[in-house]
Amino acid sequence: MSRAGARVGVGTRFRYDGETVEVVEMAATTAGNEVVLKDGQGRLLRLSLKELLFSDRAAVRPDGPGPSADDEEEIASVVLGQLDSSARAKVLERAEHVREVLTGFRSGVPELARDGEPRPDFRPERPLEVRYTAKADELGVSLRTVKQWVADFRRRGEAGLAPKKSKGKPHSGVDDRWVETAVEVMVEHTDQSRPSRTMVIERTRARVIARFGEDVVPQPSRATAFRLLEELERRHPLFRLSTKRNRDIAGRPEGQYGKLRPTRPGEYLLMDSTRLDVFAFDPLTLKWVQAELSVGMDWYTRCITGIRLTPVSTKAVDVSAVLFQSFRPRPAGRDWPRHAVWPEHGIPRTVLVDVEGASGPGLASPPLVPETLVVDHGKVYVSEHLTSVCHRMGISIQPARLRTGRDKGPVERYFRTLREGLLQVLPGYKGPDIHSRGESPEDDAFFFLDELEAIIREWTATVYHCRPHSSLVDPGLPGLRMSPAKMFEHGMARAGYIEAPRDRDLAYEFLKTEWRTIQHYGVEIGRRRYSGPGLKGLSGLRSPYDGPVKNGWPFQVDPDDITRIYFRDPATRAWHTLLWEHAPSTEMPLSEDALTFARQLAASKYRFPDDRLAVADLLERWNLGLGTTIAERRMALRLSREQAAIELPESEAETVVSLPSVRKALGQDNETAEPQEPDVATETGDDDEADLEDLAKEDDFYADALEDV
Repeated sequence: MSRAGARVGVGTRFRYDGETVEVVEMAATTAGNEVVLKDGQGRLLRLSLKELLFSDRAAVRPDGPGPSADDEEEIASVVLGQLDSSARAKVLERAEHVREVLTGFRSGVPELARDGEPRPDFRPERPLEVRYTAKADELGVSLRTVKQWVADFRRRGEAGLAPKKSKGKPHSGVDDRWVETAVEVMVEHTDQSRPSRTMVIERTRARVIARFGEDVVPQPSRATAFRLLEELERRHPLFRLSTKRNRDIAGRPEGQYGKLRPTRPGEYLLMDSTRLDVFAFDPLTLKWVQAELSVGMDWYTRCITGIRLTPVSTKAVDVSAVLFQSFRPRPAGRDWPRHAVWPEHGIPRTVLVDVEGASGPGLASPPLVPETLVVDHGKVYVSEHLTSVCHRMGISIQPARLRTGRDKGPVERYFRTLREGLLQVLPGYKGPDIHSRGESPEDDAFFFLDELEAIIREWTATVYHCRPHSSLVDPGLPGLRMSPAKMFEHGMARAGYIEAPRDRDLAYEFLKTEWRTIQHYGVEIGRRRYSGPGLKGLSGLRSPYDGPVKNGWPFQVDPDDITRIYFRDPATRAWHTLLWEHAPSTEMPLSEDALTFARQLAASKYRFPDDRLAVADLLERWNLGLGTTIAERRMALRLSREQAAIELPESEAETVVSLPSVRKALGQDNETAEPQEPDVATETGDDDEADLEDLAKEDDFYADALEDV
């Protein structure tokens, strides 16, 4: 039997730094055992025995045969691990026969002898050749087979008696040139529509003939080619999975996988947008549309720090609004459960000493100032608006790799959890793709965009933030599963701090900038005049800015509330609010789209309408109830919400109304809730059905309801 050990002493040879050396002397010193080595040129080298045995620079060169790590044979655990229970039992039985031939006992030792052992034909004093013959006659096999069993057992033990499996190529019998060409054809179809197997085989044959010549490369039969494509499918999926999934697999990095490892809350903020798999109602166009959701997620805690729902497409100002929500989170809903609400200053309740003293409206998410943004290469995420704001705030931007969704894996997983945990139970759900879509999902959709955003926001706070996630673990406690809220507390305790905004007025820098001149009556934007004390004495001064408008000044505009704009005095650097001249007529925020709608209504009623008359007439008709048309009803719902896209320091504390649809989707008990005034979104009258029937008669009303954008 060969041994794994090698004798180390005088005369032992080593491979040291690429040269063959021989031990010529060994000595025991106070510093430990040392050896003297001599190379092929007669030079001597003295070093410690520990260095010679454990350094990567040296390797022993044994004199005799023995096991080696680079042997072609598999290790015993791999060989035996491939056997099923019956094959393993057969190997163990064969090993007992071999031990009986060698020792006379099936166990191999006299101490564990069975009844009647050793049998007369297998006594140890009998010649080995006789015992071979007796075992061959007993088992009905040839003498050569028994000798081979004994040789295999002596060399590898029970693993040597396992059935031998060939290591031939999976496509043995097929020329390698044909296989390489087939893989080449399959790779070319990665970004194309899925081909048939027959087309791939025919193209491979034609390319092989054109490249190597006629009858140079043997062509496999049709059945063999089909079996080969099934084996190649494991290397390059093309026929079995969806084309989108195949492209994702083909785009996987070839090198070692890596990931960013956040160590505290706020270190990395993931931002992404996605089309929701549910229809919503646009109150301006009065059509069913697909909504696009933009979110910001803290990577360490998986907490959602910002949510923004927009129709059709996301703009840079929407992304900036999501980013701003991480600075100044929106207030929680009035009826949210206590466990879903952060205190106003963002510290978890379990960390506070005075829990009751922190009670109040609270926040929907923890406030964090991110250190790094991880975004994709969408135009809204690399826009001038976002990059300039991040540069100003000291936030670095880390773009993900092109077409590599796994770089933002946690936020992509949130989108899937949102679809499976909430969207699929809502009316208007259309499924993730065309194959999952119902017959007419738009017939059930009755959620408006602001309603849908309120539902998603409350579900995130009450369900997602409070449910343990399998990916939120502490390496020191691998069996503990934490929720995003608990992970935030864990991160604070671990890091000892969080980054909080240093100035409230930083909010204005997230708004859109409009360049206008200052006149004696104020500023005019979109045929709307704004004025305020902050413009006093500036109408006759020359602008210090070299903007796109001659003698223009910068003003920050919120498109969801055009009743006011914001201006910073270049001398005092103080921010001032400028009100629209007709703002006193409105008791709610007014958006740009709403004013356009009001002007259209006034133009159809009055001969010489103005903005004041249009807004006053619109509000008067709203105050009468739900309005006389479905268009006014939808617009009233949109404008009656108490929040805008970006909350400013001067804005009133916003709250999200707990809609009945929200309670139904979240499974809350309506019987125990206090009675509240009905929401305009949930009230329906006899005139609504007639209005919907009139709108359905329009040719273009549902023209793009089922379009995939």
